[in-house]
Amino acid sequence: MSDPENYGEQMKSKGGLSRVFKALGYTWDGLKAAAQHEEAFKQELIIIVPLSIAAWFVPVSILERALLFSVLQLILIVELINSAIEANTDHISLERHPLAKRAKDMGSAAVFLAIVIAAACWICVLWQKYGSHV
Repeated sequence: MSDPENYGEQMKSKGGLSRVFKALGYTWDGLKAAAQHEEAFKQELIIIVPLSIAAWFVPVSILERALLFSVLQLILIVELINSAIEANTDHISLERHPLAKRAKDMGSAAVFLAIVIAAACWICVLWQKYGSHV
């Protein structure tokens, strides 16, 4: 880094196809890091990967199938954001601080709400399909 004053500008992408490939590389690096270092992400993958596959075989409409699949991905998305918040907070300081706790707790709450949304969607779709037959 030769010019710290322009570091942000140097890190900005310039566009083009190479930018797309670099972005895919960053995406892959982020997914690998989460799978290697984040226990919650690993646990969620154990549940979400099979359910994501199962979502494509449940005999429901295409929109319901998309909903079942998408709400599972939402959990992973929110978990990735939560993990990023936690990593950045720890990078800034490992010292206990009320604002750091608040940030981490809010991230955790966001993951919980994503799980509630996913569970509600799965229950509603499956109840509509099979609930009246029970």
